[in-house]
Amino acid sequence: MKKTFDTLKGINKIHMIGIGGVSMSAIALILKKAGYEVTGSDKSEGDMIEILKENNIPVFIGSNAELVKNADIVVYTSAINQHDPEFVRAKALNIPTYERGKFLGLLLKCYDTPICVCGTHGKTTTTSMLSSIFIDAGLDPNVQVGGKLKKLNDLNYRIGNSEYFILESCEYVDNFLNFPHTTATVLNIDEDHLDYFSGIEEIKESFKKFILMLPKNGILVINKDDINCNDVISEISDELVEKQIRVFTFSLSDPTATIYAKNVSCNIKGFYSFDVFNKNTGKSYGFYLTVPGIHNVYDALAAITTSYAYNIDFKIMQKSLNEFCGAKRRFEFKKKIKNNVMIYDDYAHHPTEIKATLSAAKQKEHKRIIVVFQPHTYSRTKELLSDFATSFNDADIAIIADIYAAREVDDGTISSKDLVDGINKNGGNAIYISDFEDIANYLKEIALPGDIILTVGAGDITHLSDLL
Repeated sequence: MKKTFDTLKGINKIHMIGIGGVSMSAIALILKKAGYEVTGSDKSEGDMIEILKENNIPVFIGSNAELVKNADIVVYTSAINQHDPEFVRAKALNIPTYERGKFLGLLLKCYDTPICVCGTHGKTTTTSMLSSIFIDAGLDPNVQVGGKLKKLNDLNYRIGNSEYFILESCEYVDNFLNFPHTTATVLNIDEDHLDYFSGIEEIKESFKKFILMLPKNGILVINKDDINCNDVISEISDELVEKQIRVFTFSLSDPTATIYAKNVSCNIKGFYSFDVFNKNTGKSYGFYLTVPGIHNVYDALAAITTSYAYNIDFKIMQKSLNEFCGAKRRFEFKKKIKNNVMIYDDYAHHPTEIKATLSAAKQKEHKRIIVVFQPHTYSRTKELLSDFATSFNDADIAIIADIYAAREVDDGTISSKDLVDGINKNGGNAIYISDFEDIANYLKEIALPGDIILTVGAGDITHLSDLL
């Protein structure tokens, strides 16, 4: 059955600028399946471009103003330059234009049960875990997630035949405030995206707004161990009561939480097991994860608690999470090279995430941990420099590559060498190497039998393993 979008009445042809992005490509495929004529452009080729073409969505590499002239609307990624020829032509022709987040919000209005997973860290893994549980429970959800997932046939989206839409929702530029939702799953609240937010208080205000978008009798799932989450809940408690929001909490330290994990243990592979007690039935269920690190226990608890709010059987959750093998670029095993040196890759790009990733690596059997980090954006590196400088304590060697600019321009006030200096001043062992080939050659020279090499960052550092 094709999904109909009442918010797009009178629309037939949709052109998408930056169509190859994680979210944009998924939106394009949803629209195509719903019967819309979809075209797009992107600055470069990629695996999602190939998938789009396989689904009969024409994609132009580069920018061509002629592509928009017959479009009813134009959807664009926030990463594009406002002087992009297609965007400029659309404005000149008075064709309605929508930034990706706002457009996705229009689509979400057409689903009865949007479930938004948000937080500074863990969104992709939790969204993936939750989606896996809902699929195994036969609820046939629609899904958009920030990484590729084996359960989704190594894609980052799923088109289901239900009113459930599970969506990874990011707070950057208040993007998640575009998304109507009946459930908000809040993992944690930390200081990040300081090129947009002034600091943690403004970030907390954004999360308050997001939570209070919940409708009457909506569902809030939130981390009871996170101090900023607790602050937010305390400050909006009266509004939550007034709207009769159903609050479900999860914890590793507070047995009064809705879902509380006990008997937590870790094996030599860095994989955790824990027990969850169902207060309604008096039964306890054992969970075993095959993704490493205590942070993934929190992600699992968030997925379990959200599933519990939807009355999904614990045995289904148990089986689904026990089989969950992780999303792409989340402590992903890449390869083993000579002398039993293991290569892993992770998307971590915030100090808290780096600490969690290295802590997970340390729990694995290893000789040394060598991390190759590519900082992501100048603003994040500059604003969180002191936090980054203390994030590599669990690494025996830290190799720092050049900063990945992403959406920003280098103003000369921060560099990777500043981070190297900071790490070394805090007792670390860091060196700066800018070129990936030089990094690969250095790793080949110094790697010892049993070492773990971790490539870390949100940019193109993931491709370094191809050189090893």
